[in-house]
Amino acid sequence: MSNPTSSKTGSPAPVPARVSAPVPPSGKLPLPALLALATAVFITSLTETLPAGVLPAMSADLGVGEAAMGQSVTIYAIGTALTAIPLTAATAGWRRKRLLLTAVAGFALANTVTAVSTHYPLTMAARFVAGVAAGLAWALLAGYARRLAPVHLQGKAIAVVMTGVPLALSLGVPAGTFLGAALGWQITFLVMTALAAVLLAWITLTVPDHPGQPRGGRAPIRRTLAVPGVAPVLLVTLVLVLAHTILYTYVATFLDHLGMGGSTGLVLLVFGGSSLLSIWFTGLHIDRRLRVLALAGTVMFAVASGTLAVAADSTALVYAAAALWGLGWGGAPTVLQTAVSDAGGETADTAQTMLVSLWNAAMAGGGVVGGLLLDRLGAAALPWSVLLLLAPVLIVVTAARTHGFPARRARTGA
Repeated sequence: MSNPTSSKTGSPAPVPARVSAPVPPSGKLPLPALLALATAVFITSLTETLPAGVLPAMSADLGVGEAAMGQSVTIYAIGTALTAIPLTAATAGWRRKRLLLTAVAGFALANTVTAVSTHYPLTMAARFVAGVAAGLAWALLAGYARRLAPVHLQGKAIAVVMTGVPLALSLGVPAGTFLGAALGWQITFLVMTALAAVLLAWITLTVPDHPGQPRGGRAPIRRTLAVPGVAPVLLVTLVLVLAHTILYTYVATFLDHLGMGGSTGLVLLVFGGSSLLSIWFTGLHIDRRLRVLALAGTVMFAVASGTLAVAADSTALVYAAAALWGLGWGGAPTVLQTAVSDAGGETADTAQTMLVSLWNAAMAGGGVVGGLLLDRLGAAALPWSVLLLLAPVLIVVTAARTHGFPARRARTGA
């Protein structure tokens, strides 16, 4: 959890009367366009998290320690966290399709440079550029999905697009791990470039265009934070993503500590597969049980972390914990972006951009904190730190029963 994710824009800006925006047939989702957006999410998420599966090999080839190489996730997140709000504001008037194509082209460039680089500073610069591209993409994808769908199917449209996250984790990272072991980690990043090139054509052919926002269309940050429910969702996002990133960034190193270094790809496959199941279940129930999904996801993640903390001698417990972790985490991007969009109301666009920045600030912090824990306390400290962080998450979600994580979503057309 780049993670964000992620999954992070809010309600669409009003379409000016002079522009005729495509309207999907009532009762139907425009699947070709939504699947293109899901692929953009897939590329964004996989570019963000791919180093976790090939961290030892990247570390050896670039001549740095694993903790230093783990900062390739951190610098990506910093790129997004620092630029999401200013770049989103600067490009607010751009047409959405042009902006999306620009972001995907940024991924193609950054992954190509990462693949061919033999110098750590150049690799880190490329990762920063990838993070900037992610900031542009995440700030528009969920809102784009909402615009493409009928009002009563907007939640499902977002869930379809967010399948890119668990697919990246369940298929992308394990496949990248196996491919990196067989042919070299550089090949995995070149494959990412090829996928981005295909996606550019796919978007051009299938995704309807939409106008940007009118000048002055975004609510100020201070007014957005004052809206009931927005601050609790943002706080939960910050701490939950921090906890996830601490563990996920160094999962290969943690498994080495357990004597399961050769099973990293399979463990990630289990995690990703259960994440995919989680987002499917979330898509079915998000309109009616947002609060239950948020509470259950947090509890499952906590139980998984506790299991990993005491699973040193049990391979079966590690796989069970990975499955439970995926079930708890997979729906989180959809739950959090839906919660902040609903809470934000008329300020949802600004709230979602803030979520993007906090999500990636947490990822940056997770890479740093995880690296410090690894260096000073060892890999065994990682799951215990996650447990400590999840306690306040559970408290805030429980307390935000009226605004933020209510029992029932307000049905709006935003």
